[in-house]
Parts: sequence; C-alpha cells; structure tokens
Amino acid sequence: MYPRLTIDLKKLKNNLEGVARITKEQGRCSLMIVTKGVCADREVVKLICRHPAVDFVADSRIQNLETYAERARKAGKQTVLLRLPMACEIDKVIRFADISFNSELETLKLLNEEAASQRVKHKVVLMIDLGDLREGIFFKAEEAIYNTVSQVLSMDHLQLYGIAVNLTCYGAIIPKHDNLSRLCQWAENIEKTFSIELQMVSGGNSSSIYLIEKGELPGRINNLRLGEAFLLGNDTAYGTKLSGTTDDALLLEAQIIELKEKPSIPIGESGVDAFGKKPVYEDRGKIKRAIIAIGQQDTDITSMKPLDSKVDILGASSDHMILDVTKSDESYSIGDVVKFKVGYGAMLKGATSNYVEKVYK
Repeated sequence: MYPRLTIDLKKLKNNLEGVARITKEQGRCSLMIVTKGVCADREVVKLICRHPAVDFVADSRIQNLETYAERARKAGKQTVLLRLPMACEIDKVIRFADISFNSELETLKLLNEEAASQRVKHKVVLMIDLGDLREGIFFKAEEAIYNTVSQVLSMDHLQLYGIAVNLTCYGAIIPKHDNLSRLCQWAENIEKTFSIELQMVSGGNSSSIYLIEKGELPGRINNLRLGEAFLLGNDTAYGTKLSGTTDDALLLEAQIIELKEKPSIPIGESGVDAFGKKPVYEDRGKIKRAIIAIGQQDTDITSMKPLDSKVDILGASSDHMILDVTKSDESYSIGDVVKFKVGYGAMLKGATSNYVEKVYK
C-alpha cells in the first residue's frame, strides 16, 4: 500500500558502521543511537541492538523505550530517555530507562522516590544549557548547578552518571570547540568540588559529529547522541555528508491519484490555506499537475526532494500534495509512484503517521 516509507536496512547498517568509525575510532566517544526519527521502528531497533558498536539506545518518548527496553538490555545496551521526564510518567521512566536526562530538582526527587519503590538505582544525566536555550540549567547559574549536583548525590536511589548539552535543536546554536569546552570545564569543576568521577560528558547530537573529523571535539567529551547522522548520513550543523554513509537509506513513496493540465495560479480572491497561511504562487503558465496521495498530516513537504530532478513540489494540503511534472522526461500515469529523498522533518512525520506504511529492503 501507498504512501510508504521504504527502509533499506543494509544501507542503514552501513550508515551505522560509518558513524561508529567516526565516533568511536576517531573521536574515542561512546555511541548513543537515537530511535525517535523512525518512531522506534522495530526492524531498525533490531539492527541497532545487534550492532556491537552501540553502547546506548535512546528516545525522547518513554512509550518508544517501552517497546524495546527488554530487547536492548538483553543485547547489553543501556536505554536512555532524552526528553526531560514528565511527572505523570515517572514510574515508566524508572522501569524502562536505565538513564534519564534531567534539569529540574523536583523531577529528580520524584525519580528518587520511584526508584526506591522499585528497588533500583537510576542513573541521571544533568543537562547544562550552553546558550541554545532549550533544556538545561544555564551554564552561568553556578549556584543552581552546584546545588542540584549536591542534592542528587544525597539521594540514595539516584546516581549522577554525567552531564550533557543539547545544541541546534531550538536556538540553532552550532557546537564549537569553545562552547563545548564550557561543558568540559563544568565536568572538571563538579568532579573536583565533589570528589567524584562523571561517567558521561555528552557533547550533543548529530550537529557535533563534524567536530571529530575536523579534530576540534574537546577531549573531555566522551559521548555523542546520533539520530539523523545514522539515519540520513549527514551532520546537522552544516548538513554535510559524513564519510562512509548514504543519504537514501529511507525513501518516501506516494501514488499519483490525479494528472491534469491546469493553470499554475489559482483563480479568484485568495485567502488563507488549510493551515492558516497565505500562499504565494509562481506563474508558470499552464502546467501538467500531478496530485499524490500524501499530505502535511503525513510528512513535511519542505524537507523532501523528488528523485526525479525535473519534478517540483508546488504545495500540499492535509491529504494531497501537488507536483509540477511538466518538464519531466517520465511519462507519468494514474497509479504511478513518485519517490522522494527525505530530510529529518519528512522522515519523522512519515515514520510517525499511521497512514504511511513501512516496508523494508
């Protein structure tokens, strides 16, 4: 059935080995693979859990970790919850995540209480905000950082496993040697002040991996969290292709349901579209327009690219995407399938949509 997301497991394995070489062999970092980009797809999770280079398997949704925690642990991987825990999910966090990322003292207290109830020791990583302004204690708030560390160390059922930073996801701040060095300095300050050793200093996500190949990742960084780098073969700082990877392991495919010649400019007074935006149209004259059976409910049209380079995406509503196939060398017909390379947004929404089938090669 269409639309569908085709996942080439052989290419993904190749990508995994490519990022492992960079991260582990060149960067001397442990490897955390993030599964949220494909909504913890079962076959992709199997691939990750089988690979000996993977140390941690992570997701932002506890529901996803729940589906594979047992498998990952049996394979010798630790499970990690990346998004800060909600109060309503504390019991599942302790049950299915070996490690959770945190920044709020009240949440840490809840985790400690639940870990006591379940008779386990839960590992926590303290998030430090270096300026991207998403989660984490702001790096200049010294008293807050020291106080949080002190209180975690006093909790019998929590282990302060490390510290981490997130960059590029909100503020689009690019990881550099300078800002990541602040994280390293905080690791040293915490270890010296409290006479402890942090097991993890996690230097970010797929936007940090380029620093390894440039020889600029600070030496104290010993972990990276990779999703897009593994799935799409690129860093997310500059979008450059990573050595030994490919960008077409996942393809989005949709079927043509209408094919007609029509004007390129809508006729009549223009208001806003289905999503409250006022669209702008290019006058291309009369064109051959193909409608495919997928829309913005299922994907992100701004981060997908037709494999046929002579096809243009004109726009989409919830359930329909309109293409200009006028200049294509292909003689498209009703029922034909159009294939697209996907960026992160298109992949994420496609993997999450119940209306997009997942198939494997």
